[in-house]
Amino acid sequence: MTTNVGEVTGPRHGRAPGRPPKTRTARVGGLDLKVSPYLFVAPFFLLFAVFGAYPLVYTAVLSLRKNTLTGGDQGFVGFENYAKVLTDDHFWTVVYNTFGLFIVATVPQLVLALMVASWLNKKMRARTAIRMGVLVPNITSVAAVGILFGLIFADRYGLANWLLQTVGLNPIEWRGSRAASWTAIAFMVDWRWIGYNALIYLAAMQAIPKELYESAALDGASAVRRFWRITVPLIQPTILFTVIISTIGGMQLFTEPLLFNYGRIQGGTLNEFQTVAMYIYETTFMNNYNVGRGAAISWLLFLIILIFALVNFLLVRRSVRGTTSS
Repeated sequence: MTTNVGEVTGPRHGRAPGRPPKTRTARVGGLDLKVSPYLFVAPFFLLFAVFGAYPLVYTAVLSLRKNTLTGGDQGFVGFENYAKVLTDDHFWTVVYNTFGLFIVATVPQLVLALMVASWLNKKMRARTAIRMGVLVPNITSVAAVGILFGLIFADRYGLANWLLQTVGLNPIEWRGSRAASWTAIAFMVDWRWIGYNALIYLAAMQAIPKELYESAALDGASAVRRFWRITVPLIQPTILFTVIISTIGGMQLFTEPLLFNYGRIQGGTLNEFQTVAMYIYETTFMNNYNVGRGAAISWLLFLIILIFALVNFLLVRRSVRGTTSS
């Protein structure tokens, strides 16, 4: 078979037949589709690197060195700061206070938030206004909250002692014992955060199909049974989220006990309600100006939060699974 000279035998210059060459605009557009997603998320990673990762690494380095605000950096000491902190009775006292305040404040807070969310999920008048109102304590300045509750729980002329005397009970020295001070601080924390957690639970509850409740009601399930058998298991991821977030916040408790004690960092005469965060500030900026030891306490607090959050995660998941299976 012969081929004429003028007949085209294949694509010229290696280009597929019928496909036009890519223009500059098309190449730039393709590059934009590949690069622009990374540019959009880059600000987050830059801010995290500057304000998150760098302080974390720098604190870890400081915890291994002898560094004070008055004497400067005196060299590498290894885990000496950690050893001194772990053998200090004061450290274990503030750890005990932190755990105690966390349990007294956070457990009732999440339970009450669940109840408030269940109530807000019902049909009622002025529902939107009420839902907005429960968030007011959270957006209020924490300094204003601390000052207000400091006056409510004042020893001599506080509203709490006045109410106790009205019903015939003796007044309480709210800053004189662990039980009294923890109770007062728990009121501060719960008043501020119950509404916030309730709205998170409410958002999760509204995503549950109404048909499930209607079917359970037709089968004779009471409102309480529907709540524990349908609502709680289906919002399990949200409950786990609030437990972890509340754990982090509870372990870092600082402002509320500080303002409750009128700005004194010691947390009572015998450190009855001094938290780990307050102890870090006292160690670093007040008594010894020991930056290295303060950094070591910070890293120990980080590890405590990590372990405690994991334990809470496992306990809540097991309890919710047990509720579902039963």
